[in-house]
Amino acid sequence: MRRQAVLFATLATFAAPSAARASDDAAEFWLNPSVEVGLDDDTAFELETAQRFRSESDGRVDTYFFRGWVKQDIADNATLAGAVEYRINDGGSNEVRTIQQLSTRHGILKTRLRLEQRFVDGADRMGLRLRPRLGLGFDLTEDGRWSAGADAELFLVLRGNNVGNDTGLTGLRTTMGVEYEVNGNLSLGLSYLRQQDFEEGAPDQIGHAPLIGIEYTF
Repeated sequence: MRRQAVLFATLATFAAPSAARASDDAAEFWLNPSVEVGLDDDTAFELETAQRFRSESDGRVDTYFFRGWVKQDIADNATLAGAVEYRINDGGSNEVRTIQQLSTRHGILKTRLRLEQRFVDGADRMGLRLRPRLGLGFDLTEDGRWSAGADAELFLVLRGNNVGNDTGLTGLRTTMGVEYEVNGNLSLGLSYLRQQDFEEGAPDQIGHAPLIGIEYTF
């Protein structure tokens, strides 16, 4: 438990915002249901959805997406996946994404590297974004039904959707929460999520949200 506490403290320190940097904070609410079906011992299909509700007063828009994944275990601790996503930004430009992702686990440490090709309605061109994530996860009970985790994810724009868009580091997302395995098919999760978008010459936009995850596996 001491090792786990040290890792949590390290991750929290990395994710904490600088006190000297101005920010524009807002409350949000995120819901993330998903259903997964095993195709064989190493392959699965997942339908993932999300509903992200935001305050209209600060200019942020509600977002909904539908994402289909094909996942392939390539080793005992590694999974390669690809997805197609349709994203609705209520009051903004809708978007289609294609995604490639590699996830690994090393004891309680977890990594995820995601590459996105973004096709935004009305944009000049396809955008490219890289999202590396580092986290940890461990069981809270001997039977493994209760577990906890935390992670930090960077948003690195390799190519903007419009000519002249910012590239480089544009955001940081951190989460911390718990998950409960109701039975062999259903898991429920509750996390605190903090999304910080770095703005050039303006206060950073920061969203704070409870995130409810619902996972059902056939």
